Parts: sequence; structure tokens; C-alpha cells
Amino acid sequence: MSGDILVRARDLSIEFVSPDATVQAVNGVDFDLAEKEALCILGESGSGKSVTLRSLLRLNPPKKTVMSGSLSVCGEDMLTISDAKLNSLRGRLVSMIFQEPMTALDPVFTIGRQIAETIIRHEGISRGEADRRALDLLELVQIPSAKRRLAAYPHELSGGLRQRAMIAIALSCRPKLLLADEPTTALDATVQIQVLLLLHKLQQELGMGIIFVTHDLGVAGEIADRIAVMYAGRFVEEGPVRDVMRQPMHPYTRGLLGATVHAGMRGKRLTTIPGAPPDLSDLPPGCAFAPRCSEATRSCTADVPALHKLGPERGARCVLVEDAA
Repeated sequence: MSGDILVRARDLSIEFVSPDATVQAVNGVDFDLAEKEALCILGESGSGKSVTLRSLLRLNPPKKTVMSGSLSVCGEDMLTISDAKLNSLRGRLVSMIFQEPMTALDPVFTIGRQIAETIIRHEGISRGEADRRALDLLELVQIPSAKRRLAAYPHELSGGLRQRAMIAIALSCRPKLLLADEPTTALDATVQIQVLLLLHKLQQELGMGIIFVTHDLGVAGEIADRIAVMYAGRFVEEGPVRDVMRQPMHPYTRGLLGATVHAGMRGKRLTTIPGAPPDLSDLPPGCAFAPRCSEATRSCTADVPALHKLGPERGARCVLVEDAA
């Protein structure tokens, strides 16, 4: 890891509190992200990935969310930041690409106006200059007939073009940190790889840090420098992308790899992970993955396994890894 630290989380925990239950969405997460680095948070739906990502911009419901530990983003303490500083941070230093562009974009404003208003809000430039920047951004994200698309409404664009338009909005103020919440899930395979290659290219050109949330190992392999595998609100394995994909240490990571479709699998049966993710309002004792793990032993349910470090950037939260080491 090199460069200045954009994100630092230590023992980050997030709970959603209601009269009916307390949901432990994130349970003691630690990670850093440096400038120009890409971190992918990987896991099944409901593992806490999006909650972790949204906490970096304080986008979780404020009246129901309880955060503890420490979290700094671009030098700001996100647990104590004022509303004024938070509004200045969003869009200018940190931007986010949401999962579904059709619901994230405003249907009553043109694409050009939505990009221009973001620039005017944070940089205070004239409408004419903002419009010129909006055109440059649409060309940057490789939208064909960019000048004509400025006057288009979101419903007039295809899914792939809407996704590119949302990337253009996210990049409009040249952020230091880009957050991407499964931005390719709703796209077909051809468009998906185009968007991934575009994000990787823009990251290199603009020098951004990226945190990318996905459940697709193929996506992680295309864009990430490091992977953090998340299960039941905890990072159960982390490390450089090649190390994790070539030599997974945690049974859950091996299960995800076994359930991934790739070339040469025609006629072969997919490996599946039995059972379902746990209820985050009623987590089982010890390792949350133990009820689904074919390698579980009695010690797995005694205590939550500690993160066993296998190198400066490599670790796994599993008693089997501790025993092997």
C-alpha cells in the first residue's frame, strides 16, 4: 500500500435499531484504502457490503443507525462530522455510483442538467462553463453522440448509457475517492465488461481510490488490487486479488470461487454453498459461517475467530487457518 490514506476504518460496527429488533449489519471491520488503490468488498447479498460502503458517506438512515469504532474519510471523522462538512464532502471529494441508475437519476431533469448542477453546487462556476464540462464528461465516459445526449432524459437512454451517465456525474468534481455499489449488476455481460474497463481506465487517468462492492468474483478480478471477503458483517478473508483468488484460505471464499461460472464449465455441475446467510439480528455463536461449513469443528462455535495475519496484507478469520499456520 502506497500514497496517502483516503479511508481508515478501525473496529467499525454499524447497527440498525428499531422497536422490533437490533440488526448487527457490520461487526468490527478494519481496513485502509490508499490513493490510486482499488479495494473490492465481496460477498453474498445481506453480508453488510453496501451498509459498509454507504457508511463512508453517512447515507444509512440516520434515525435508525448506530455507528461505533472509528472511521475517517479524506481526513474527516465520519462519526462526528457536521452536516455542513458532510454536504461539502459528498460529490466533491467522495462520489458514489449506485446500483440502479434508473432510480438514482432524477427522471424530470436532463442528463446534462444533472451533471452541470453538481459542478455548479461544488465549484460555483457559470452555467455555460458547467455545460461545457458536462459535455467533456460524457465524452470521457465514451457516450456516443455526447452533445445530443446532454438533452436526453434518463428514460431515453439504455441501461449501459444510464450507467455511464451516472459515472460522469460521480466524476464531475474530480473526486479523490469513488464508491461503486454493484454498478454492473443490472447490465448484460458485454456492457458489464465495457463499464469495468472504463472504470479501471478512468481510475488510472484520474488517480482516484476506488471501493467496489460486488458478489461477482469475475468483476473483482477485473478491477481490484485487494479483496476483502465479507460474511455476516465481518471481513473473513482479505489480501491482494491474485493471492485470494489463487489460494483462498477461508472455506467461504473457496465456496464463492466454486460457485462462480467461468470458461470451460459447460456440462459441469456448479458447486453450491449449502444453507443461507444468517439472520443479522440473531447471529449464531462463534463463527457465523460454521452452520454452512463442511469443515466446521466444535471449536468453530466457541468464539468468533480472530483475524489471523498471513502477511502484511493477507489474513483470514478461521480456526483452520490458525491450526495450519
